[in-house]
Amino acid sequence: MFFNTREKNKPVSNTVSTESEQSKASEPSSSPPHTQSLSGTLKAETITAGDPTGQVSDICALGAHLHDALERVDAARIQATTDVNALVIAGMGGSGIGARLAIAALGQQLRKPVLTINGYELPAWVNADTLVLCSSYSGNTEESLACYDDAGRRGARRLVATTGGELAERARRDGVSVIELPTGYQPRATVGYGTVVTLETAVLCGAGPSLREDVRAAAESVDRLVEEWGPGSSDDSKAKQLAYRLHGRLPIVSGADLTTPVAYRWKCQFNENAKLPSFASELPELDHNELVGWLGVRELRAPLSAIFLDDSTLSPRLRKRIDLTSELIKEDATSVERLQVEGDSRLERLMSLVLLGDLTSLYLAILRKVDPADIAILERLKAELSAGSTEGRGWFGVAGRVRGN
Repeated sequence: MFFNTREKNKPVSNTVSTESEQSKASEPSSSPPHTQSLSGTLKAETITAGDPTGQVSDICALGAHLHDALERVDAARIQATTDVNALVIAGMGGSGIGARLAIAALGQQLRKPVLTINGYELPAWVNADTLVLCSSYSGNTEESLACYDDAGRRGARRLVATTGGELAERARRDGVSVIELPTGYQPRATVGYGTVVTLETAVLCGAGPSLREDVRAAAESVDRLVEEWGPGSSDDSKAKQLAYRLHGRLPIVSGADLTTPVAYRWKCQFNENAKLPSFASELPELDHNELVGWLGVRELRAPLSAIFLDDSTLSPRLRKRIDLTSELIKEDATSVERLQVEGDSRLERLMSLVLLGDLTSLYLAILRKVDPADIAILERLKAELSAGSTEGRGWFGVAGRVRGN
């Protein structure tokens, strides 16, 4: 039997987190307006008042979501299909980020090609020897529906993760297995479900080993960190202090290897929760182009903060690049942050960084006095796509049902 993780009590732990922050270049070069007077703003009651739909509770339930996701995969009773040659995951926004994180968690343990698709069409090589996982929280995301149909035309094996909608209807009509996700969340709040579903699908198709023990350990770790960084934490907690330092600034988040998809997650959470322009980059690639662009920051008077997501297992060359890049841009950036968490597994460190970014973005929303749940502009875009595009109708087949991720 499934439980609604919204109704679960938030995890409580008296143990001390193993998280640590490196700040070789983390001292702000200047303070943005009003930052000095912000101390003490992020009290639990203030956060609750500024978060009317309880998004912070959903963020803090990440550990419970990881456990629940394992149960939901088991309940779907999916048969293994180890004779496939590749795994493709089609998902947008909050329904797609979990796949990126899962691929990073598996790293060099991957045994077959695994690819994420963020669009309407699958690669030309997808065929009957490919497993395609279509993920759409609402079940009505037009890109995911298009990929589902495309996979069917190509004779590919299919699997679906959704709460319902058109995608569930088509899957059940076609005899395709459905992993049922819990209702009542913003799609971006289900990152734990998307990560576990992808990890378990990789096991089912022989693309990777089981990481179930790592999932359980990661859940315990983020539960501890919720106590340390959550809304009831002290004002000097890592997440609250980072939010104070970033207030009034535009975050440019960079990752490397393991932390690359986390950088993208942070960027998306700054966009949706804090309603801020934010961008994500990857080392070493950014050292071949973006680095030069920082020279124009002072001229434009742009309050850009550089955030580097580090990891203890990065290659020495990558860590050296973080050192040098931080040093080279510190005169032009408003501030430079270098962050790292501890953890025994890749997945544990990934989930801990996800939690830190999610909480920081929500605290920024509180400081900016914006509703973290408000995505009216996205809904407007989807409504106009549904109403005004006959081509859109062709992609997903049902006018007016382009909703959510």
